[in-house]
Amino acid sequence: MLLPLAWGSLLFPGLFGLCAWGLRRARPAWTHNDCVLISTRLVSSVQAVLATGSGIIIIRSCSHVITDS
Repeated sequence: MLLPLAWGSLLFPGLFGLCAWGLRRARPAWTHNDCVLISTRLVSSVQAVLATGSGIIIIRSCSHVITDS
């Protein structure tokens, strides 16, 4: 359980930093706040897609979601 936590602790801040840096380089006319806002939304979208995928995998692997463990 600690390994996914460690990977998530590295992946999401790293994705945010990489996206913010890339946007500042690709769009120099944008303000720092614009780059941070877009980066935050991108990371949130990635988290939402991964959470949805995890939920779908769990639901499909259980015959009865409430009683299965």
